[in-house]
Amino acid sequence: MDMVLQQIINGLTLGIIYALVAVGYSLVFGILRLINFSHGSVYAFGAHISMLFIGFNFGLVPAITASVVITGLLGVFIDKTGLEPLRKKKSKGISALITTIGISYIIQNLLMIVFGSQTKFFPKLFDYGNFTVAGTVVGIRQIVIFAIALLLLAVLTFVVNHTKVGLAMKAIEQNQKAAHLMGINVNSVITFTFFLGGSSAAIAGTLIAGYYQMVYPVMGFMVGLKAFAAAVLGGIGILYGSIIGGLFIGLSETFAATYLGGSYRDAIAFLILIIVLLFKPSGLFGKKTITKV
Repeated sequence: MDMVLQQIINGLTLGIIYALVAVGYSLVFGILRLINFSHGSVYAFGAHISMLFIGFNFGLVPAITASVVITGLLGVFIDKTGLEPLRKKKSKGISALITTIGISYIIQNLLMIVFGSQTKFFPKLFDYGNFTVAGTVVGIRQIVIFAIALLLLAVLTFVVNHTKVGLAMKAIEQNQKAAHLMGINVNSVITFTFFLGGSSAAIAGTLIAGYYQMVYPVMGFMVGLKAFAAAVLGGIGILYGSIIGGLFIGLSETFAATYLGGSYRDAIAFLILIIVLLFKPSGLFGKKTITKV
């Protein structure tokens, strides 16, 4: 029983990070119907920027703030240089998809050039010791990481559902042309969405780097795939679906690693995703859509 509780705690800590990354996928997909496969590399970029500023003795909060802003601006840069020109040319969706994959590899290679390809040490965050619950040792940093990620997810949900820019995002999701005719600055809202996605990825990257105490240029590859799986599992484009999907993936991965072995921890997330999509292709909370010709 103690081991089960320990794995639940570990799984929820990991899952909430996946959820934070998955929300970035859902935000962009909700507006553009585009899978932004550069998101995992943006996550890695944010972790490296945090490491850089922490190394300069900026202090934890200023370092993370700088990472959030810079990584958010990277998200905007990706849209302005790689995706907006394609939208203006009315290119097919596959062109934007391939572009995001290419951008992902560019970011990874730039990180290798600047920081090196080796795994680097990242200082442990929120190391305030442990306490015991029902015979299970719980790290306070796990509680803090979970609380911070949950708070950020709540803020993102509030922004999308209860602010003017959030309503504009929903209007663009429904009908981009109609939103433009109603006076909504579509490009500005899309820019804000990419900034929001980049910022959330930076925080997720920093939290997970502090949790495992390491960073490396390709750290976003598998996390990005798992977060994408979480977003699709919950119903991509639906924020609360991404959150639940992330927690589900985190828990399943942790239990798979414990009872099946570490070599199965990555495969189990995608196995669950395939099974769910066989029975409900739109995801757990997604709705079937009718495409009007």
